[in-house]
Amino acid sequence: MSGGIDSTVTAMMLHEEGYEVIGITMKTWDYANSGGSKKETGCCSLDSINDARQVAVEMGFHHFIIDIRDEFGDYVIDNFVEEYIAGRTPNPCVLCNTHIKWNALLKRADSLDCEFIATGHYAKIKEENGRRFISSSADKNKDQSYVLWGLTQAALARSRFPLGHLTKPEVRQIAFDAGYQDLAKKAESYEICFVPDNDYRGFLKRRKPELEDQVRGGNFVNAKGEVIGQHEGYPFYTIGQRKGLGMAFGVPMFVTAIQPENNTVVLGEMHELIRNGMTVYQTNSMKYEAFPENLEVLAKVRYKDEGTMGALHNLPDNKVSVEFFANVNGIAPGQSAVFMEGEDIVGGGIIHSSLMIEQN
Repeated sequence: MSGGIDSTVTAMMLHEEGYEVIGITMKTWDYANSGGSKKETGCCSLDSINDARQVAVEMGFHHFIIDIRDEFGDYVIDNFVEEYIAGRTPNPCVLCNTHIKWNALLKRADSLDCEFIATGHYAKIKEENGRRFISSSADKNKDQSYVLWGLTQAALARSRFPLGHLTKPEVRQIAFDAGYQDLAKKAESYEICFVPDNDYRGFLKRRKPELEDQVRGGNFVNAKGEVIGQHEGYPFYTIGQRKGLGMAFGVPMFVTAIQPENNTVVLGEMHELIRNGMTVYQTNSMKYEAFPENLEVLAKVRYKDEGTMGALHNLPDNKVSVEFFANVNGIAPGQSAVFMEGEDIVGGGIIHSSLMIEQN
């Protein structure tokens, strides 16, 4: 329970269905430690924790706070920093859901003799041929299936998503009708919880002060390797970025490649971002025991991506390559690739590299 509308309505629905509900709020991060300029907000703030506890008191069930700041910091935040230093663009929400939140919830569920865990995610769980997998929610604007591709079969067997068949307006109305008018009007946060001022460059500098001196003064180059300007340090850029380059080039220029080994950022025009393939590692096959060879899927390369059709090819060491049937712009290593069949999540992984495949 984050103190927000989604987890509150989830708890209320389950409580009304007759489940013995126990509320859990996870303390993942102290924003005061980040040195940011914005007031603490979101799921880790004291106000949000108090809101969650108040709901539990009103509904008459137990509420606990789990302190997972050490695990979160060691795994999610350290990975976030290391990925940017490696020239990649991480998605910490995927990592947190897969490796931190579900593990923490399941451990607490076991200690409390709870059979299931439930969250306010907008997603569905389906089961076919003995396999459980995520499917898109009824609300396509709020759908969160993309960030859940890494969940294991064991985790899915014990997970419930009561909001998967509802839209956000319907959830707000349920909260309003139940007397939670203030909660129904509560603003949502779309920021990374440990970077609530959205300044990830500032966060990296505060987290690793020596980084700025190490990467300052690198070169912007074009596809020919010609120096066309100076940048602030390669970790502070991401593939597809156009704004925030700090220079004007006469034509719109985008980050097309990042070279950590020599502190170089490659810039090019929009057409230079085009790729028709990618390799993906750390994959999780969800719908099938293993990805069928040459399986045709809709592959998404970022959260709001509508996806592009392509074929999966298995590689050694839990990797796959994707050959797209159309060109794709801005494939960023470090982001999650999610593979879909219709509404169903086949599986996913972390983008390793983008490719331009010669086609006959």
